[in-house]
Amino acid sequence: MTNSDLVISPVSGKADLKAFVDFAWEVYKDDPAWVPPLKDEVYGIILDSKNPWFEHGDAQYFLARRKGKVTGRISAHYDKLALAMPAEQGMGPGCGNFGFLEALDKESALALIAAAEDWLRSRGMTRVLGPISLSIWEEPGLLTLGSDHAPTVMMGHHRPEYEGWVKDAGYAPVKELRTYELDITQNFPPLIQRIVQSGEKNERIRIRKVDKSKFDEEAAIILAILNDAWGDNWGFVPITDHEVSHFGKQLKPIVFEDLIRIAELEGEPVAFMMTLPDLNETIKPLNGSLFPFGWAKLLWWLRKPKVRTMRVPLMGVVKKLQASRMASQLAFMMIEYIRRDAVAHYGASRGEIGWVLDDNQGMNAIAGAIDSHVNKVYTIYEKQL
Repeated sequence: MTNSDLVISPVSGKADLKAFVDFAWEVYKDDPAWVPPLKDEVYGIILDSKNPWFEHGDAQYFLARRKGKVTGRISAHYDKLALAMPAEQGMGPGCGNFGFLEALDKESALALIAAAEDWLRSRGMTRVLGPISLSIWEEPGLLTLGSDHAPTVMMGHHRPEYEGWVKDAGYAPVKELRTYELDITQNFPPLIQRIVQSGEKNERIRIRKVDKSKFDEEAAIILAILNDAWGDNWGFVPITDHEVSHFGKQLKPIVFEDLIRIAELEGEPVAFMMTLPDLNETIKPLNGSLFPFGWAKLLWWLRKPKVRTMRVPLMGVVKKLQASRMASQLAFMMIEYIRRDAVAHYGASRGEIGWVLDDNQGMNAIAGAIDSHVNKVYTIYEKQL
């Protein structure tokens, strides 16, 4: 596909894959807020030999070049598990995705999006949701608020121009994913403190740390709560056992027992909250590589991490308790216990919760009750093919 001197071609071979990964360094070389990802981690997502997502998904990557120089990249992909979901939940039959969109100019971006659409159309897709890279569980949405400050671990960062370019390609916003930030050195408002204290007097409630020596068992408990709690949410796609095992191995080095809590009601696990120290603060100076000295720095940090920011990527309460006072009480108790330990044991001063769907009334209300405010918005767009 050519447009003036612009050439769009599918990624083929190791050199193209390397160009696809390395291109981000060209796009963000002058952006102080960008955090260079570890290149091995990026390859771990985009290679079908490394990412279990490909057991139920298919993808094609494209590069834009002008006179041999890379000017953009994109992925086109679809997920068979997403296709099997009800359409009213966001995905559903005929829904494909684009992701990993980066471009130096509008012409490259529009041509790449068109190439992704053609690929999806040729595979029977009738609608596109994007950007999603590659899974809703990885980096969903285009950053449309908050590009002036660095993303936390496992969150994306994009140039402000992309929003206009995506809209010019015929896409309309369909969902906002919000992140909330708060000062965790401050006690929560008196009402929240009273709710926590009331829960502490309730013998039916137990808030416990995870046991890392039983990692697989704890992961299974969290997954069961997650699938039940999030099952009706917009954009939900089930996570396979292989993906849980894969993500578990990746996350295990930054899993700390006092930062992940499981709430039990009369002995039954009914809620969980996962908090991760912001690894981005440590990897940013590594510029994408663990060599020659990055490994040593990272391993030293992992022994006893000290961070400014803690991120809460996942939190859930089983469906039967949702919209109840008990659900919010358990949430506030887990948040408070983790807040205390994050400050005391890791030197953290800032928390980030998210992402949270814009129509998730319960979580948005909890975020408001603890005096947090929206610091980033990631928007997902839709287009009929």
